[in-house]
Amino acid sequence: MSTDPLLNEPTGDKNAAASAEVVFLGTGTSVGVPAIGCECDVCTSSDPRNQRTRCAIVVRMQNGNLLVDTPPDLRTQLLREKIPLVHAVLFTHEHVDHLYGLDDVRLFPFRLGHPMPLYCERHIEERIRRVYDYAFSDREPTHPGSTPQLDFVPITHDRFQVLGADVLPIPMRHGPHFNVLGFRFGDFAYCTDTNGIPSESMKRLRGVDTLVIDALRFRPHPTHFCVEEAIEVIDEIRPRRAYLTHLCHEIDHETVESNLPEGVHLAYDGLRLTIDLSAE
Repeated sequence: MSTDPLLNEPTGDKNAAASAEVVFLGTGTSVGVPAIGCECDVCTSSDPRNQRTRCAIVVRMQNGNLLVDTPPDLRTQLLREKIPLVHAVLFTHEHVDHLYGLDDVRLFPFRLGHPMPLYCERHIEERIRRVYDYAFSDREPTHPGSTPQLDFVPITHDRFQVLGADVLPIPMRHGPHFNVLGFRFGDFAYCTDTNGIPSESMKRLRGVDTLVIDALRFRPHPTHFCVEEAIEVIDEIRPRRAYLTHLCHEIDHETVESNLPEGVHLAYDGLRLTIDLSAE
């Protein structure tokens, strides 16, 4: 019998080990939407799909909830989506909008009974140790929970397992100075913050059913795919469905969604998708 990762109670679903739910915590660019001080039509829109916090997802699996990135909006996002527990964290890269909510995982080790596992590349670990140096101090803590309890699990570009699920890294470029990772979970791939996917990485995306890909705006950008470029990648990979994420305030949900090609959609905060972890 399987276990619901949100409630830690038996579900009775024999297919739960292969099935997972992806929850979009945030789908916005680094400054979020609405942008501070902006009075454009999207930033002042009443459409909740135009309210975009910084990018992150949770993959809810049989053995727990896997958080991909820790944006500055993390506490608000987890409360909004009623996700009371995270069992592990996986990082795409170390930029502020994907990292600086890490302190919000501080409560979870009390319930887990062990430090929070952080799956990341070595250079991301080094950044975390600098930014959150107080979490790694030799000074005696004043009280339990005064600092985050973190446990690094190094990853490379090789396949690895998290919470019993296979994860395949997708090495990508994020402008001229940064390498980032996308991730494939069964028939689902998450590729945010990129404007270049090498041919070897494209091979790792073959056969995906659902692709989530960066599409910042309509105009070209030096570190992100624009909508047209993202659609070109989608046309090459040919997933059954694709979702554009990391969207700025130039993207009005209703207007743009209605003009996208068949099978291509805009992601939005709170979107939930069912995926198959066993497919490859």
